[in-house]
Amino acid sequence: MHTLRTRPKLVIFDCDGVLVDSETITNRLLRDDLALRGLHLQLDDIMRLFVGGTMAGVAEKAADMGADIPPDWVAEFYPKMHAALANGTPLIDGVDTVIDRLDTAGIPYAVGSNGSLKKMSITLGQHPGIEARLKDRLYSAHALGVAKPDPGLFLAAAQDFGIDPADCAVIDDSPTGCIAARRAGMRCFGFAEHDDGARLAAEGAEVFHAMSDLPDRLGL
Repeated sequence: MHTLRTRPKLVIFDCDGVLVDSETITNRLLRDDLALRGLHLQLDDIMRLFVGGTMAGVAEKAADMGADIPPDWVAEFYPKMHAALANGTPLIDGVDTVIDRLDTAGIPYAVGSNGSLKKMSITLGQHPGIEARLKDRLYSAHALGVAKPDPGLFLAAAQDFGIDPADCAVIDDSPTGCIAARRAGMRCFGFAEHDDGARLAAEGAEVFHAMSDLPDRLGL
C-alpha cells in the first residue's frame, strides 16, 4: 500500500457520499425504479452493486440481472435523480470542518467524481460556502471522458495543481474510487460511514468511519 511520509500536498475528494450525503437519495430512487422493471433489490444490495459506478454501468449491470432496461433509460433517469437531489441534499457531517482545516494548513483540494458537473452543481449548490471554495476544482468523468476506476480523473487534478501523485491523498467511499487512487499512485482514505469498510480496505484504502477523524489522518 502506498503511504506518505508527510501530510499531503493535494487532497482529492469524491463528491457523492464524501462531500454530500446523496448516495442514499439516489439509490432509493434507483431501487424503486428497478423494482418497476422487474429487478427487486434491497437498498443495501443497491449500494453494494452500484455505488461508485456510472449510470451507463448501472444500466448494463441491471439488465444483466434481469431488469427491463429500455435504450433511453439513462437519459430518462437523470432528470428524476436531479429532482430528488434538488429537494434537499445535506453535507456529510463534519466535511466543512475538514475543508476549513485544509484551508488553514494551506493545502489545496479538488473533487474527482464520476458524476456530472450538473449533478455536482445541484448538490454542492445547496451549500454556497462549500461550492464557492470548490469552484474550478471539479473534475467530472462526464467532462473529461474518463471514469473511475481509471485513474485519469485523479491524475488530471494532480497535473493541474502541479503536484506529484505520490504527494496526493484521495478521499473516496467506493471500491472503484479506491482502485483509481491506487492506480494513480496516490494514498487513499476510504470513508466507510455505514459499514466496516472491508471492501475499501481490500483495495488498499486506509479506512475511517467519521469525517471528524480525517484531519488527524491527514496530519493536519
